[in-house]
Amino acid sequence: MASKQLLVILATVMLIFPAVTIATEYVVGDESGWTIKFDYEAWAKDKQFFVGDKLVFKYPVGVHNVFKVNGTGFKECIVPPANLALSTGNDEITLATPGNKWYICGVAKHCADGGQKLSITVLSEWSAPAPAPSSPSTNAANGIFVSGYGLLIAALIAIVMIIV
Repeated sequence: MASKQLLVILATVMLIFPAVTIATEYVVGDESGWTIKFDYEAWAKDKQFFVGDKLVFKYPVGVHNVFKVNGTGFKECIVPPANLALSTGNDEITLATPGNKWYICGVAKHCADGGQKLSITVLSEWSAPAPAPSSPSTNAANGIFVSGYGLLIAALIAIVMIIV
């Protein structure tokens, strides 16, 4: 009986706090880190970023920095005032709101000439991306679970069904 109550409590907590249970930490550039001459567009292309996820910019201190900019600042590599720079070499940014986010390096011409800039779209923890177009021959099961959260809830329901 106590195990059933524990599972109900666990399920309730997971439904109430989904961002906590599914937040992902992304090291920008993976093993390459935050550097010049890296294709950050390709790096971000197949990733889905959600509110609550973290970006970690890793780089040698003094060699690079990170600025959050707007779309124009990203496109034109406009560097904000120096006091707005993140510069620890291990900068963590929690994605707090949905929408487009842009980051650049403000050192020398790292953004303009070195391509050291990142553009991402952050999704709300409750939203699902638009499904990709599919042909009739595509497996019908594709797209049922649009996020790790859906899969997590399905697994939890299956466990409860087995126990009950």
